[in-house]
Amino acid sequence: MDWAFDITTKNRTILKSYLENLSLEDLNKIPRGFNNNIIWNIAHVVATQQILVYTLSGLEPIIDTAFINKYRKGTKPDQLVFEQEVNVIKGLLFSTIEQTEKDYKAQRFKTYTTYTVSTKSTITSLDEAIEFNNFHEGIHLGYIYALRKLI
Repeated sequence: MDWAFDITTKNRTILKSYLENLSLEDLNKIPRGFNNNIIWNIAHVVATQQILVYTLSGLEPIIDTAFINKYRKGTKPDQLVFEQEVNVIKGLLFSTIEQTEKDYKAQRFKTYTTYTVSTKSTITSLDEAIEFNNFHEGIHLGYIYALRKLI
């Protein structure tokens, strides 16, 4: 699983570069034809990882439930994100993966609730959830690439 965590970290390094190199206006802009923005996509991958790995394993997420509810599947931006929240998201990009890896190595995850994702794939284990999370984050990185070209 070290490889999967390494892939997540590399992807999140790319995501962090958007947070560091784009203005708040660019992060918040929703181009015509889209229903979300770059900052929502970045926060969404953090929230989704917590659901896929912790919630479906029967554990409490390691981040605030309000954050998860704001950025989970089915949500969209309903207000601007300001610098303070950008900094929170930037920190969560790595702290969540570092803690997940520690919890994985400590064997905190004992059970997993089977879950069928929107691609119709069914996740049946923690390892599958971690692997699918990388696929999911890749999809959203693609959205971010598209959004970036339009802002």
